[in-house]
Amino acid sequence: MNFLPLAQGFFLGGSMIIPIGAQNAFIINQGIKRQFHLLAATLCILGDVLLISLGVFGGGEIIASNETLSFLLTLFGILFLTGYGMLSFRSAFTPALPSKIDSSACTKTDKIDKTDRTLLKVVITCFAVTLLNPHAYIDTVVILGGVGGQFLGNGKILFTLGCIIASTCWFYGLSISASKMSHILSKPKVKKGIDISVGIVMLLIAIALTQQL
Repeated sequence: MNFLPLAQGFFLGGSMIIPIGAQNAFIINQGIKRQFHLLAATLCILGDVLLISLGVFGGGEIIASNETLSFLLTLFGILFLTGYGMLSFRSAFTPALPSKIDSSACTKTDKIDKTDRTLLKVVITCFAVTLLNPHAYIDTVVILGGVGGQFLGNGKILFTLGCIIASTCWFYGLSISASKMSHILSKPKVKKGIDISVGIVMLLIAIALTQQL
C-alpha cells in the first residue's frame, strides 16, 4: 500500500490547521483556565473531521465553483475574525475585577448550574470557532479538499486520515501544553500578551481575507 497520501495529508493538513487562529486561541484559553480543555480539543478535532471529509469527498468543489457562496464565506470570515480580534483586545485591556461573592455561601446547586453554563459555553464557542469560521472552511474544505480530491480510491481515505492525525496531535498537544503551563500563562502580564497577540493575528487574517474579495 502506498502511504504517500497519508504523509501528504499529515504535513499539508498540519500546515493548514495549525494557523487557524480562532480555534488555537480558544483552546489555549481553555487550557489556561483548565475548563473542559480536552473536551474543547475533541470538539475542534471532530469539526475538522467533518470539514476535511466534506472537502475531500466533494464539498470543496461545490464551494470553489460557487462564486456567491465563496464571497459570502469570505465576507463572513472577515467579520467573524475582526469581531474575535476586538474581543481579544477588550479582554487584554479590561482589568480583572475581584469577585465579591463568598464562595462558602455558594450551594452545591449553584456550583452545578455554573458548571453546566460553562460546559454549554464551551460547546457553543467550539461550534462557532470551527463550523461558523469561514477561514476554517477555506483551509480545510476548499484547500485540503481540493488536494485530497485529486487522489483516487484508498488515496482519498489515507489523505483524510493523515489530516485527521495532524489535527488530533495538534489540538490535544496544544490543550495539554496550555494546561500544564497554566501557572505561567495565567499571570496577568502573560495573559494580556496572549490576548493582544491573538487580537493581532485575528486582524491580520481578516485583512488577508479581504484580498480574496
